[in-house]
Amino acid sequence: MNFIAAKTLLAKEIKRFLRVPGQTVLGPLVSTLLYFLVFAKAPFAEHARWNEQPYLAFIFPGLLFLTVANGALLNTSSSILISKIQGPIVDLLTAPMGALELLLGWVGGAMARGLLLGALTVGMAALFIPLSSIHWLSLFFLAALVAYVFALLGVLTGLWADSFEQVNLVPTFFLMPMAFLGGIFYEVHRLPAPFDSLSLLNPVVFIVDALRAATFGHPLWGHGPSNACIGLCILLVLAALSSFMAVLCLRRGYKLRA
Repeated sequence: MNFIAAKTLLAKEIKRFLRVPGQTVLGPLVSTLLYFLVFAKAPFAEHARWNEQPYLAFIFPGLLFLTVANGALLNTSSSILISKIQGPIVDLLTAPMGALELLLGWVGGAMARGLLLGALTVGMAALFIPLSSIHWLSLFFLAALVAYVFALLGVLTGLWADSFEQVNLVPTFFLMPMAFLGGIFYEVHRLPAPFDSLSLLNPVVFIVDALRAATFGHPLWGHGPSNACIGLCILLVLAALSSFMAVLCLRRGYKLRA
């Protein structure tokens, strides 16, 4: 394991997204702020309650998921595609770096961006809702898992994509629809049949429920809601599968070597 190479790539990835903070950090935060502002003043949401909590507290975990996942996925996918188009990927392939070193650098940088956006989202949420009930260790662990999984999905997307149009297919046509239909703004079990059952095929429903459970004080190792336990299991399975696929693709040089 070449830790110096991995550390160098990690530092490069962090500097890359910090070099354009308006695009990589400020932009997503403005979008999240608009959600809070709109729903804070929406007539149907202003007096709505969920388990005696304000409606904004209900949607906060979903917005946190969307911000962290989107930031991590776009970081790795865009970084790898730019390296493929502009040529620096050749330097990485000829350097004494294996698949694990490449993943540590790429995924670590993406997780740093995702968790930074998550922390800023939590700080923003504190302006609108009370955060005293949050189980912070559980919330951080779940957010880190989300960042890890979607950073790896970004690696796979970046390896597969040949253009920015293809990179944008995943967040636009997969992540966003699954997130918006995943119970961020409503309770899935209140949907009419058969949509309530069909929604349970969406893994984001359970991931958001896990984040929501941590937001309302349930530790991962306690007797929290069943959907939260399922969400944690889904994240762990996705982490294992995406790790295996990413290592396999990198070792075979998928779309990297002629």
